[in-house]
Amino acid sequence: MTLDAEVRRLELATDRPFTISRGTSTATEVVVVELGDGEHTGVGAAGPARHYGETAATVEAVMPDLLAVAREVDPDETRRLDRRLRETVRRNPAARCAVSIAAHDLAGKRRDLPLHRRYGLDPDAAPRTSFTVAIDDPEAMAAAAGEAVDAGHRVLKVKLGTDRDRERLTAVREAAPDARIRVDANEAWTPKEAVTNAAWLADADVEFLEQPVPASDPEGLRYVYEHAEVPIAVDESVERPEDVPAVADRADVAVCKLMKCGSVDAAVAFAQTARACGLEPMLGCMLESSASIAAGAALAPLFDYVDLDGSLLLAEDPYEGPVAADGRIELTERPGTGARER
Repeated sequence: MTLDAEVRRLELATDRPFTISRGTSTATEVVVVELGDGEHTGVGAAGPARHYGETAATVEAVMPDLLAVAREVDPDETRRLDRRLRETVRRNPAARCAVSIAAHDLAGKRRDLPLHRRYGLDPDAAPRTSFTVAIDDPEAMAAAAGEAVDAGHRVLKVKLGTDRDRERLTAVREAAPDARIRVDANEAWTPKEAVTNAAWLADADVEFLEQPVPASDPEGLRYVYEHAEVPIAVDESVERPEDVPAVADRADVAVCKLMKCGSVDAAVAFAQTARACGLEPMLGCMLESSASIAAGAALAPLFDYVDLDGSLLLAEDPYEGPVAADGRIELTERPGTGARER
């Protein structure tokens, strides 16, 4: 089968400065991939993260090799495509994922089949996404939390990892007394700090604590898991399904991101592996457009928790997708991923 391909790099501004413990972003670069068969066009996108060694430039650099594979494999043969892409480019999971999403979208459009139906998933089982409150002054974080709740969000993910963390979380909890709150430290704390902080997180009724210590400190993670008063989630500590068993004895929740694991099928395998290891799977994202977020949303029913607000954090998303402004995931019968250009 001969497929036409188009690759575009887009710079997308964030709605407001997005700060986590590692730094601040005011924009993100994504690489959009389109695969066409003359009748239908599949759309995917890479949301590369420098933390994992990828940028828009590295995505573009390997894309010719990945597209050569895509032209050789039938889009319906997604697992074969996934294997061939990994054999061709061992790293660069976000780049591979862009091609994977585009192929899934194309296959769905050719068959008039939504992606969630391809996996036999119940759209009503998709959890609401959390909405991220980035690091800022306590007053600003409280205001952001209040705005999110007023917009209909029921679950907040609060970024911490500063010298005034307790003050910041207290401000958010006072502004959103009825919201479910999760905390993400993005590797910023030492194990002892994490255990100490977990005590007042528990007092604030925090649902779980995500990545409290560096991924490079697995024994520190074990210490936190064994002593913390709140459940522990891991994100940076797990990238692929193969990484999950190693954290099964030191975490409660494992966070999957399509841009980390490299394909739609790998994300499905991640959820299955997490459950087999006794962990609750959570689906996250980077700062991304709906061209890629939509694929994750289609898989949301496989996961216990969802953090797919990346497109909601943009000043403007060039694509429409299934994640609503209030955090609901509205999976429709639109074929493929359901994303479409505005």
